[in-house]
Amino acid sequence: MMRSVIFAYCADPDTLAGIKWLSCYLTTGKHLSFYGSFGTVLLLLAITAPTALLFGFGGATAARSPIAPLRWFGRGYIAIVRGVPDIAFFLFFVIALDQAFEWMRHKALCPDWDQPIRQGNDFVVCAQAKLPLSTSAQWLHEAYGLTLAVLTFAIVFGAFAANVLFGAMRAVPHAQLETAAAYGMSPRQTFWRVMVPQMWVYALPGLSNLWMVLIKATPLLFLLGVEDIVYWARELGGSKTARFTDYPHGDWRMWYFFALLVFYLAFTKVSEVFLDRIMARLTKGQATSGGEAQRKAA
Repeated sequence: MMRSVIFAYCADPDTLAGIKWLSCYLTTGKHLSFYGSFGTVLLLLAITAPTALLFGFGGATAARSPIAPLRWFGRGYIAIVRGVPDIAFFLFFVIALDQAFEWMRHKALCPDWDQPIRQGNDFVVCAQAKLPLSTSAQWLHEAYGLTLAVLTFAIVFGAFAANVLFGAMRAVPHAQLETAAAYGMSPRQTFWRVMVPQMWVYALPGLSNLWMVLIKATPLLFLLGVEDIVYWARELGGSKTARFTDYPHGDWRMWYFFALLVFYLAFTKVSEVFLDRIMARLTKGQATSGGEAQRKAA
């Protein structure tokens, strides 16, 4: 049963009507979880964006490496963004990461285990290796699910970011790199002092689009088992009868999903303004053709 956790006059929902009924309905425990799920989405974005950018920078740097195995690894990582639907990556990495973590714990905690881990289609590890443990608190189960989701998003979008950054590195005029070498800079100094500061001008338009795609991909949390805003919108908006809730209502999913639409539109608008300011700051004083083009466009 759903009861308001804020207003005292909500003790008997059957006596309520109008604004009072709505205020009680919107302050039930499940609705507070719905409001908190917006924070879950923002937390995911706040952690995933820098982590994916870090993965992407590492992948792009590896793709330019003179060491062949490292270069193959970097370009192979970039290649995973082509030809495979995103949802396949998300579902694969969640399962793969979960089993990888449990396999490592199994090897460390159960060295005497004498049965195969792979038993047909089943993945079987000892009870101590399970993540999280069956005796763990509910918040640990939720935190573990969110952690898997963050890693999955970071790996997938890191590959997209690597593709963008690799192209941006190649767009930096080669003459500037040759000039840096002529002044006696080492390849390492040239990379950090010349290439990296200038590549952001070329990379930011692609990274901006990637950020928008990442925002729109957050409803995939629902498919990864996280109780996000899509989960709660469907749960709360569906038809409810007096048998199952104190606040029976018809099919209100349209209104809940309309609220999500407004949230995403507002968030993308704020993101556009913020990204435009970053671009203006990056192009200020840039003596590159990319910087000049961005200034003229502005």
